[in-house]
Amino acid sequence: MSKPKKFDRNLIVIGAGAAGLVSAYISAAVKAEVTLIEAGNMGGDCLNTGCVPSKALIQCARIAHWTRRADQFGICVAEPGVDFPGVMRHVRASIERIAPHDSVERYTELGVEVVQGQARLVDPWTVTIALNSGGERTLSARAIVLATGAEPIVPPLPGLENVHYLTSETLWDRCAKLDQVPRRLLLLGGGSIGCELAQAFVRLGSDVTLVEKESRLLPREDQEVSEALSRALESEGVNLLTGHEALAFIGKPNRIGGALRLRNAEGETQVTFDEVILALGRRARTQGFGLESLGLVQGGKLEADAYLRTRYPHILAAGDVVGPYQFTHMASHQAWYAAVNGLFGDIKKFPVDYSLVPRATFIDPEVASVGLSEGMASEQGIAYEVTRYALDDLDRAIVDGAAQGFVKVLTVPGKDTILGVSIVGENAAELIAEFIIAMKHGLGLNKILSTIHTYPTMAEANKFVAGNWKRAHAPEWALRWLKLFHRWRRG
Repeated sequence: MSKPKKFDRNLIVIGAGAAGLVSAYISAAVKAEVTLIEAGNMGGDCLNTGCVPSKALIQCARIAHWTRRADQFGICVAEPGVDFPGVMRHVRASIERIAPHDSVERYTELGVEVVQGQARLVDPWTVTIALNSGGERTLSARAIVLATGAEPIVPPLPGLENVHYLTSETLWDRCAKLDQVPRRLLLLGGGSIGCELAQAFVRLGSDVTLVEKESRLLPREDQEVSEALSRALESEGVNLLTGHEALAFIGKPNRIGGALRLRNAEGETQVTFDEVILALGRRARTQGFGLESLGLVQGGKLEADAYLRTRYPHILAAGDVVGPYQFTHMASHQAWYAAVNGLFGDIKKFPVDYSLVPRATFIDPEVASVGLSEGMASEQGIAYEVTRYALDDLDRAIVDGAAQGFVKVLTVPGKDTILGVSIVGENAAELIAEFIIAMKHGLGLNKILSTIHTYPTMAEANKFVAGNWKRAHAPEWALRWLKLFHRWRRG
């Protein structure tokens, strides 16, 4: 495999999800010749089966939930009726309205050549494309970015082949065919996807059971966050089964519904369902691109260094296919490094900055975090102090009927340096942004405290938690001196 002396393109990007789109956009912006290849829908999982449809569904469910709560605000309305086909029309309309942002037309206008077809590497510099329209095309490139995304994990559970299971990808087509919300819904997996779907469907009228093998939901988050999340889901009627291991499915081929055998510390039990959704995480999508033949994939895992380079330095990877964080915002973040290192890496290369990766789960109340949790700090032997502010004390939260949750900040002992933040509450994913900026630029809680925050807003919670830290660290000797000073001033 000898390196060509000339190339058709500066960069070829395989996959038009978040990582691929941003990589292509950046490359075109610096006037490189770039081709973006996608066999499926532009926008990838986030637009078509992930972030966008799930958040549209969550919003519909949220409206139903708030309608039921209307009497708490003196508004008398009847129990809301859920037109599930109408809900799915809103989901589809949301995708269609956002789709032009990721379209072939837009990226062509930006200077990107978009080719729709299945890409396959035949050597480290050459890609063949089985065109969706028929025929084949071959292109060479000086650098290649793999942005092929990830796919839902389907476990080898006995009996799974006998039930009509759904995943985060197949869920939407199935729901589009339903006249009403599933009566009995089983969700397997207590991560962000499972929790979000559980709350959305229970609010839309399903009887929801959520099963998680671990002892708590969102095990990567702070223990206190997991507990708040569990209370919220159970208070709305979700049958929450943590610490339960799935043993086997019971069902009949070509029949909807079935049962799942479970085991916990107390023995075995069984849950029946009409629909079951597997929400057990996602794994890198590596098959079908010729990666194995080049030795880029080992045991289903695509390895890349700190600069996102594979074993061939000119072949880079970004987004869910390489991890370590499978978030759309991380895919976009990595895409800058992939594009720049692919185009200019032999002159100057940049390691990816993973220092501040925010996480969010869009249930109600929202969960958001950045940096260290208490568990992480303890595992790493990092000393910390904890400062909290409860949202039931916040004026805006009270008037909005959202007085639940908290802001929790970990700091260096005796200093206002922020180590990590966890927020549970209304708009937590928005509130966390101020802390991310502060941590990114080395600003402590004193700087947040000295910044004017509009009244009345949820963002005041950030200032008030900083105020709690300040009060806890006020020097006693100075306060005693001030007391004497004021006594002397009174005469």
